[in-house]
Amino acid sequence: MFTIFPFKLRVDRLCAQSRARAWRKLTQMLPCFALILIATTMSSQTQAAELDATWDEQLQRAKGQTVYFNAWGGSDRINAYLEWAAKRIKEDYGVTLQHVKIGDIAEIVGQIEAAKSVGRDTDGNVDLMWVNGENFAAMKRNNLIWGAFANELPNTENVQNSPSIKMDFSVPVDGLESPWGGAQLVFMYDSEQLAEPPLSAEELLAFVKNDGRFAYPAPPAFHGTTMIKQLLYELTDQPGALSKPVEEADFDTVTAPLWSYLDELHPALWGNGKSWPPSAETTRQMLDDGELDIGMSFNPNEASAAVKDGQLPDSVRTYVFKEGTIGNTHFVTIPYNAKAKEGAMVVANFLISAEAQAHKANPEVWGDPTVLDVTKLGVDDKAAFSSIDLGPWVLQPGTGKTLPEPHASWAGALEQAWLARYAK
Repeated sequence: MFTIFPFKLRVDRLCAQSRARAWRKLTQMLPCFALILIATTMSSQTQAAELDATWDEQLQRAKGQTVYFNAWGGSDRINAYLEWAAKRIKEDYGVTLQHVKIGDIAEIVGQIEAAKSVGRDTDGNVDLMWVNGENFAAMKRNNLIWGAFANELPNTENVQNSPSIKMDFSVPVDGLESPWGGAQLVFMYDSEQLAEPPLSAEELLAFVKNDGRFAYPAPPAFHGTTMIKQLLYELTDQPGALSKPVEEADFDTVTAPLWSYLDELHPALWGNGKSWPPSAETTRQMLDDGELDIGMSFNPNEASAAVKDGQLPDSVRTYVFKEGTIGNTHFVTIPYNAKAKEGAMVVANFLISAEAQAHKANPEVWGDPTVLDVTKLGVDDKAAFSSIDLGPWVLQPGTGKTLPEPHASWAGALEQAWLARYAK
């Protein structure tokens, strides 16, 4: 007893000293906490003030600004469309649109994350971005988006009221990005060479094992990742798990049927599971060259544009699997540290104008499906859409339903698992 009591006194004394030191340290840090709180509050107030401005005020602020729009630059048609848009935006609003051609938007997201980590919260070099659901989820999670700017765009009133515009890869949009175009995974084939294309994952496997020629881009290429998500939808016993974060699922159990299927499919593919087309555009070219029987795209009007450009024969047709294929909406967003925020809003608003959407929907321009509810438009704008001739080459209305995108977290997990198994 006599040895324990003094030890307890020493412990009490040491604890009291530790508490005193901790309290002194905390009081020394309070000014820093206060500065952080003040800076955060001021930033929120500034953002609110910027978004609360009237549209006429936004237009005035935007004049003379240069908007650096980071968007995929791998399509001549898309690049030409953006050149047209830049000319119109300059004429009407005095805003210069500069298309920064990129290959992978994820790299730009990483650059913005790095800028935030070192406190570069203003004068960013990206004003507007074309993002997919996976990158939007990362930006929203890490507070890399300016704010709910899309709710302030006048042309938003004509946008479709659809689930894929409210939810991007199962992540609520909340006005943090503005829709730009519709998309759905589709397959293209030459009806003079192939009478009955495969209409499901099971039929596709039988098709390639019977000397049918098919290939898909290797993940993490976007269309390759989409293809394995499509197959997973059909093959898994737990499709409902895909709408929730991947962390909530038993990944191995959910995906086991996919890997068994791919183990059997890959040796029969073009390239024998050892070489892969770099993009969906390449599969379309290989279809035209006769190397493949089936090409793929994420644009249901791709075939129409390709036929009109002489890139596919007149006999090509578009289809989806009988149970449907994955579809979504693609968006643009404004980074939190963009330099020309007002100009970016002007560009985003123009991109969902009836003029810009009808021009983009024309297969001789791009052929990208509109995000507008055409029934809300005026007579002249409705006429502009009704005059678009997509021809017999596109996905015909009512020929296949659209499946929702899995939660954004599935993409990265599936890509890593695919690469671990097949990238050798």
